[in-house]
Amino acid sequence: MVKKWVYKAAPPQEDVDRLMTQVGVSETVATLLAQRQITDYDEAKQFFRPSLEHLHDPFLMKGMAEAVDRLQEAFQRREKILVYGDYDVDGTTSVALVYGFLKEYYPNLEFYVPDRYKEGYGVSQKGIEYARDNNFKLIISLDCGIKAVDRVQQAKDWDIDFIICDHHRPGSVLPPAVAILDPKQEDCQYPFTELSGCGVGFKLMQGYCRKFDIPEQKLFTYLDMVAVSIASDIVPVSGENRVLAYFGLKVLNKKPSHGLQALMNLGSGISKMTISSIVFGIGPRINAAGRMAHASGAVELLLARDKEEADILAQRIETKNEIRRNFDTNITAEAISMIENTGGVQAKSTVLFKSDWHKGVIGIVASRCIDKFYRPTIILTESNRKATGSARSVDGFDIYEAISECSDLLEQFGGHRYAAGLTLEIDKVDEFRRRFNKVVEERITEDQLVPRLNIDKKITLDEVNYKLYNILKQMAPFGPENMTPIFVSEDLKITERPRLLKGEHLKFKVVQDGTQQPLEAIGFGFGQYFDLVNSGMRFRMAYSVEENIYMGRKSLQLYVKDIKFEE
Repeated sequence: MVKKWVYKAAPPQEDVDRLMTQVGVSETVATLLAQRQITDYDEAKQFFRPSLEHLHDPFLMKGMAEAVDRLQEAFQRREKILVYGDYDVDGTTSVALVYGFLKEYYPNLEFYVPDRYKEGYGVSQKGIEYARDNNFKLIISLDCGIKAVDRVQQAKDWDIDFIICDHHRPGSVLPPAVAILDPKQEDCQYPFTELSGCGVGFKLMQGYCRKFDIPEQKLFTYLDMVAVSIASDIVPVSGENRVLAYFGLKVLNKKPSHGLQALMNLGSGISKMTISSIVFGIGPRINAAGRMAHASGAVELLLARDKEEADILAQRIETKNEIRRNFDTNITAEAISMIENTGGVQAKSTVLFKSDWHKGVIGIVASRCIDKFYRPTIILTESNRKATGSARSVDGFDIYEAISECSDLLEQFGGHRYAAGLTLEIDKVDEFRRRFNKVVEERITEDQLVPRLNIDKKITLDEVNYKLYNILKQMAPFGPENMTPIFVSEDLKITERPRLLKGEHLKFKVVQDGTQQPLEAIGFGFGQYFDLVNSGMRFRMAYSVEENIYMGRKSLQLYVKDIKFEE
């Protein structure tokens, strides 16, 4: 698929010059820093040397004092506490962190995760009925609750209090909880608004530690959970999240929980965990628990007390993940075939419905279809005699707004700019498809139908050396708002015949006029470029700089993101 290369705006030259002088870095590194709003020595020092002292005071968050006081009150009264969290990675890590930490100091608590299929997202009626029937007096909701106005009111009527820990955008009416912790509240003065749900739960525990003189070092052992939530929920890896992710990855790589260690052992071959290896290795496995069965299995794994228990629970989750993969592969193939065989390849949007598709993977399938066809996509299946589905969008197009234009056909919908969920009567699917396609055709631009590759900077190959790589390494952890730097080099040629690995991956050595030493490059999934590269034609290449370790020998390697050939 052809990609549009979009170069990041050049930062002010005075910022680049200041960084070169004060920090003593090259013009390329200074540019990368300035693009990330780092403009002087102090900001660079904080960026390159994160410290747990950089974490904000939890009591800056609106509702923190009330939440900590209510928690202490529950302890003093020996009330039963229910730790309630969503069924995805952010929700299950939140529950494991808060339940696991509090359990060290207070025995009278349980955790509860709703069933994805029977209860749906967020605070459920069944959940608060369970609290009522089992005499719970306090519910701590994690990664959900900010819009559960009716359910929290119902709990209050039953004499059950709520502490809500959420990171989603609040509605116009807030639930009647005793405390709401959500940095996205309009009148919350907390300095960082992009915490994960688990991050908000961590701040509550941090506030509890500070109020009652518990060494925070005990809480920091749970930072591996926070790092997993940050990576999997795709929140910005900047500000406080970068500090939490940085130290969470340290815990993950040195002394992780038994459960996370067991999951890492399943993804063998990964020598060091990064944000990316969480996203593609740990995250899908934890999610599989809630997609294929009940997500409480994921929480039990994260709370495992020893290696033996963790290995058994991890293997169960791996079995569910294999089932999820099979559903994912088969349904994706069916969906792609439907698009190709019904003349949908040229359309500007995709809406597919098949009654027997597994509800747990339709969001993944929508993303896979976008990878292949790159247009707003909705995948629907049948559940409880309704059509229910997941929507995913392309860069720059607001799919939530497009769906809302068809809201009169829907029973319910929700989400945000790039992802949404919806439910409607099955007999309205065809009309919804027609209306949605019309809305997209009227609103989407041709530019939005072409995938973008964001480029940090154009450089020459002779700038690619270990001095540059060692600095790039210190810019990690990478993720949204601090992505792995992508460079472009021009007028390139190969020095010898390229190799084709497994029929689809391209490996070759590349040089540029004026450079002495050829660099090795690998393009995963770039096998179709073999003949063009081998022809000797000059080309431009977008790439990241990585280290390859083979048979104990270290060398730099360019990871190809795209290739464009000279006309």
